[in-house]
Amino acid sequence: MFISYEIFKNRAEALRDRMAAACVRAGRDPSSVELLAVTKTHPADAVDYAGRYGLRAVGENRVQEAVEKQPLCAAKLKWELIGHLQSNKAKLAAAHFDRVQSVDSEKLLNHLDTAAAALGKVLPVLLQINAGRDPAKFGAEIEDAPRLLEHGLGKKNLIIDGLMTIAPLSDDPAVAVRTFEALRVLRDDLATRFGAPLRELSMGMSGDLEAAILSGSTQVRVGSALYGPR
Repeated sequence: MFISYEIFKNRAEALRDRMAAACVRAGRDPSSVELLAVTKTHPADAVDYAGRYGLRAVGENRVQEAVEKQPLCAAKLKWELIGHLQSNKAKLAAAHFDRVQSVDSEKLLNHLDTAAAALGKVLPVLLQINAGRDPAKFGAEIEDAPRLLEHGLGKKNLIIDGLMTIAPLSDDPAVAVRTFEALRVLRDDLATRFGAPLRELSMGMSGDLEAAILSGSTQVRVGSALYGPR
């Protein structure tokens, strides 16, 4: 049986407290960090809870799961794709998501731009960077980020909102810190070089959101701490 809304609300409030405390430590305004509810593998109720609580958006890992779930949801909010996207699913992703966070190649940028143009829309995207240099993670290498950004900025039907990363799994908290710091440094460098705002830094999840916020995250992606184990 899925959790009740009251349980969700209590967990969300606890998360807000954690986020606010981290913002205080970082000298940041708590409103500068968004909570993205990750609803993958959970029922449509998970999305509706997020909307009822007042969250702006939910994150899904798989295109097909979102396509099947969306008609079942009463909440009207934004959908963000945070999982790896294959080029052959770009058309479907462009049609069903309000933003794609997992763009890690020029090829994918091309496919999404073509799909968005066919839909008559401008699609916001984030460039996924493997800032932790984890062979188990998707994402462009740090060295390839300038070329990827330059390619993306040339697409008429895409807007590059910023960068995204996933920290390597590790028992050492310093690994996540290094990863998040690397992404922020990269963002600052790219923003200066290309004159692009790149406002969004999507980094941090249930277990490492404090480190992410201290490093400049503008959005933390949380699933298990809101909805429980999958």
